[in-house]
Amino acid sequence: MGTAVTTALHALPHLPSPPQVRADGTDPFVFHARRLRAGAALEDTSRFSDDVWVLGPAMLKKHERRFILDFTLIPATHRQVAKELCYEMLSGTVPAGEDRPEVATIRTAFTEYLRFLRWAAARPRRLDAMTGRDLEDFQRFLIKSLPAADARQRARSAARKFWLWRSVLSSDVLRFDPRHVDGWSEPKAHSSENATARIPEEVLGPLFVWAMRFIDEFSTDILAADRHWRTPPPAPAEPHVYGDLPILLRAWLDEHITAGKPLPGWRGEPSTTGVAQALGRSPISLGRYRHLIDEAAAIVGLTPQIVSDLPIRGRLDDEAWIGAILADHTEPDSLAALARILQDACYLVLSFLSGARDSEIKHLRRGGLRTECDADGTPYRWKMHSLAFKSEDDPAGVPAAWSIGEPAARAITVLERLQPPGTDYLFSRLEHSPGVKRNAASQVLTSGATNARLNTFAVWINDYCQRHGRTDGIPLVNQQPFHLKNSQFRRTLAWFIARRPGGVIAGALAYRHHCIQVFEGYAGTSESGFRAEVESEQALARGEHLMTAIDAHEHTHLTGPAADEAGRRLETFGERARFQGTVVLDDNRLRRLMAKHDPAVYPGQYITCVHDHAKALCERARHRRSEGLPDHGGCKPLACRNVALTPENTAAWQREIDRITRRLATRPTLPPLLRHRLEARRTEITAFLLENTTTARESA
Repeated sequence: MGTAVTTALHALPHLPSPPQVRADGTDPFVFHARRLRAGAALEDTSRFSDDVWVLGPAMLKKHERRFILDFTLIPATHRQVAKELCYEMLSGTVPAGEDRPEVATIRTAFTEYLRFLRWAAARPRRLDAMTGRDLEDFQRFLIKSLPAADARQRARSAARKFWLWRSVLSSDVLRFDPRHVDGWSEPKAHSSENATARIPEEVLGPLFVWAMRFIDEFSTDILAADRHWRTPPPAPAEPHVYGDLPILLRAWLDEHITAGKPLPGWRGEPSTTGVAQALGRSPISLGRYRHLIDEAAAIVGLTPQIVSDLPIRGRLDDEAWIGAILADHTEPDSLAALARILQDACYLVLSFLSGARDSEIKHLRRGGLRTECDADGTPYRWKMHSLAFKSEDDPAGVPAAWSIGEPAARAITVLERLQPPGTDYLFSRLEHSPGVKRNAASQVLTSGATNARLNTFAVWINDYCQRHGRTDGIPLVNQQPFHLKNSQFRRTLAWFIARRPGGVIAGALAYRHHCIQVFEGYAGTSESGFRAEVESEQALARGEHLMTAIDAHEHTHLTGPAADEAGRRLETFGERARFQGTVVLDDNRLRRLMAKHDPAVYPGQYITCVHDHAKALCERARHRRSEGLPDHGGCKPLACRNVALTPENTAAWQREIDRITRRLATRPTLPPLLRHRLEARRTEITAFLLENTTTARESA
């Protein structure tokens, strides 16, 4: 909902009404059929008659905000039906064909119920008396008040609930399906494919590098400052002598004046806390001597108060990356700011290198990293254990594991050190910043907070680069800062696996997940949907490759047993992609084209697979149920009739022949069995190329 619309809705007067119970006279707890979070008791939760329903007790994910449903915002004439709809969704009867929505989903939809019912309250008719003309007026209202088509679609979907759930509502419901109203469904501006923006490489590269700098280099200093901040000042070796404080203070101030050393400052004023820490005394006891501190500060000036005087160990280009870590939380180099950025850097690395969703990362707990070692004790596999939610039966999540690389494992180790020992969840809010309440409803960072902090991280990087004359900041995209969201990292990882394994992060990560067969189970359970996202990206990449080949007429120069079939398929595919003689394909259109008319042509280094399920030798060799897709790990290219060859494929085979020839010519002579196998392999490849080259000449 837009800000202006939200303001207008809340500006309308709240209409009082007597307490309302259900039509059957009962007043149930609205969560009686819901699982409650730990520590919540049903008798303390909201009842149907309450004007405000507190949703927090039934919101089981740690990172979710605690919402309410405020029915006083809905006109009294329609408040009962709104309560009934929300109650049935929460704990009541679910109509056939509908699913019980999550609590957070109900809260999101409540905004649209409010919009519809406030509009309806201004009409002379009840909902059950509305006609198609009334809903056409609602359409015009949406077009006027909501400029975005997606927002209008959400509003229409919410209004339609008063028809879809009519069988479990007592009265005043829509008597016909709004979908049949002319113009109710607008043409979609885009497909239903994943529309999450991929992070551009020019943004991801420096962002990832800076995140790893924080984890591998800067974290040592931040964690040391954090330990110092948490450690109470040591007790004095000897008891204080009454009256010695002014003597100690004067001596300390005289030393600073003599050396010309500035006093610790806080927001432009001398910091009594900093002076007290230096003297090992209470800041309160220094209050009466503030005039002495001010006089000395007027002479030597002030320097920002630091958290500790420990030397800076982290290096950037062989120099200390920072002068000191400051105590003032308003400074960009303060412990509060740097600790948050370190936590955000760990989130970024985990999100990108694991493929886990935001909810799954936010439920990472201390001890969630499992390391497997070989017989020599050398680590070779790291797994992140957390909870998965999407497509799972348990709303509180089910245990799941993600295989991660060593950089992500180091991020988890840093997070465990950053959180105090008594804190279990690694993305709990940090205590350094003022205003953090340890008893807040949402201890784990919400998705919105993470999004805001990721962009703050990018701003800090650019500010740091500007202050230090560096050029490796985060560049603009289309003359604007790129807006980061947590969902983009999973989307971007899928793109890298499908398109450019290694890519811009080569050297920073052993990128081993090159294809579906290798990373099966890579991102938690199969229900996580990550495999489907990568397959979608692979199909898009393959479609782009095929369209480039078609535009260059490369499909007319194929050889091999499936060359003619490949040519026909690609010619048909190209015709479907052309519009008025020109191929114009954005990502969404190409995704739709591949989904509906995939030619099942798979370019490879040695062959181009023109997949035909009936001829595929790779499928016959499987000992599991076939999915009708080629198994490139079990490919038999020299025997399969699904093979076509491009000139690049033929050149790759020739290089293989040359490699075998060089191997056979090596001295000392190879063992007889190995030599026999290599000679047989060379003969087989040579015959394969000769046959297909001959076939190509005869066809021509």
